[in-house]
Amino acid sequence: MSRYTAYILSIVMTLVSLVLSRWQLEWWWGVAIFGALALLGTLDMLQHKRTLRRNYPILAHIRYGLETIGPEIRQYFIQSDIVEVPFSRDQRALVYQRAKRVNDVRPFGSLHDVYSVDYEWINHSMAPTSIASPDFRVSVGASSTQPYSASVFNISAMSFGSLSAAAIRALNGGAKAGGFYHDTGEGSISPYHRQAGGDLVWEIGSGYFGCRNDDGSFSAERFAKAASDPQVKMIEIKLSQGAKPGHGGVLPAAKVSAEISVTRGVPMGQDCVSPAAHTAFSTPIGLLQFVARLRELSGGKPTGFKLAIGHPWEWFGIAKAMQESAASQPELLPDFIVVDGAEGGTGAAPAEFIDHVGVPMQEALRLVHNTLVGLDLRDKVKIGAAGKIVSAFDIARTLAMGADWCNAGRGYMFALGCIQSLTCHTDRCPTGIATQDPSRWRKLDVPDKATRVREFHDNTLHALRDLLCAAGLDHPDQLGPEHILRRVSPTEVRSIAALYPFLRRGELLAGIPDHAVFKDFWQPARSDGFMPPPHVLSLRTGKCA
Repeated sequence: MSRYTAYILSIVMTLVSLVLSRWQLEWWWGVAIFGALALLGTLDMLQHKRTLRRNYPILAHIRYGLETIGPEIRQYFIQSDIVEVPFSRDQRALVYQRAKRVNDVRPFGSLHDVYSVDYEWINHSMAPTSIASPDFRVSVGASSTQPYSASVFNISAMSFGSLSAAAIRALNGGAKAGGFYHDTGEGSISPYHRQAGGDLVWEIGSGYFGCRNDDGSFSAERFAKAASDPQVKMIEIKLSQGAKPGHGGVLPAAKVSAEISVTRGVPMGQDCVSPAAHTAFSTPIGLLQFVARLRELSGGKPTGFKLAIGHPWEWFGIAKAMQESAASQPELLPDFIVVDGAEGGTGAAPAEFIDHVGVPMQEALRLVHNTLVGLDLRDKVKIGAAGKIVSAFDIARTLAMGADWCNAGRGYMFALGCIQSLTCHTDRCPTGIATQDPSRWRKLDVPDKATRVREFHDNTLHALRDLLCAAGLDHPDQLGPEHILRRVSPTEVRSIAALYPFLRRGELLAGIPDHAVFKDFWQPARSDGFMPPPHVLSLRTGKCA
């Protein structure tokens, strides 16, 4: 078939239809249809931007059309139920079922190959327990004046602006009904966060939205006023986000609506810039001083920070600052740290960042947990973790690796009705969740979706309770790395405890453990700056040697 066949046929059929239309008026439809195709082919031949269109007039558009619906074809007709891209059909179905409180049991057997490498499970006990309530709580900020009792499964940071007004209202309504917290994201506290009255964790990013001066610097006065709201339960300083760590952002002036302007405290008609780095501090000890300052300004609410692990010596610098402060200035210690993994989601990020920047959550969590245990600070600082968590087993595995609680973003978006169309960055979200288009988000039924958010939370914790009972445990805080097993080859199985080194309590205080990352980077890390160690700097100049 010639690449010009479709174009030539469209011209021929236009002429034929035109002749036949003299005797039968119905042929005018042929004139219109084939004439439009002939015109399209002519335009393809005359344009110079796309060689494919010039070489394949008309036919090229079939390719473009198929390319456009390729993700949908793969998602609905080709992909396996258990292939995660980024979430599998199996994972999404589980959330939908639990959010709608429909039957989530499975027949016949597992879809997973239990002999495949990386298959994981939790060992059960011959003496299972019975747990009355699945409402598992974690006390955060026990030494502060306003401690908070957090659920072990909460809504991760997603800003108003990234999500629609209706989505924010539904998430917070579900959090209110279920007794768990809703992280605001760095876009500050919008009116939609306040309507249902659900518990909020106010995330303070580098743009200081909601607590900034006109020049973008931090405003203590504005922060204190907003943080005094009883709905705000904890304060979280965002150092970095798993999906795009070390990357700032710009909301173009055209998208800064009146609502976003008021919520974030930024002027309309100007780009809203979120810098890559904070201006309120520049060193590890400066970060801890900022933590203490926000805790005081908020009236004693638990205050901590969220980070994605990158250079290990930078985290070690923060840890050393905590070590130095623990005895002389304990008020500088954060009440909690949230570890965000590289597998975390976002509304939009450069491809290289979303694919190849940052440490995945499991490795990052183990490093933070191990460091705090080694410094004998683990009982003073709680750890939350986020990164592709949707099931009770995901929660159990994450808690076993060292977390006290888990956060989920996309899991709760699925509960709202997200279909993983991967159009979050286009403002054309088909379910009205990740869009600011009123014609789309107004179709989202807030009361119904709020109920689904709560049901997803509650039913997931019911499943977690069943896992704990099967394992012979009484509370999630009893989970340890010995409970999770992983197949490392077709013939070998290891517990997480056996696979990875875990530090003993106070081990870092006695010396440097036999662990590569600690041996290379702990000693030269400094609390007064994030500078790389000398041996790392020497590698950077190696090309000039």
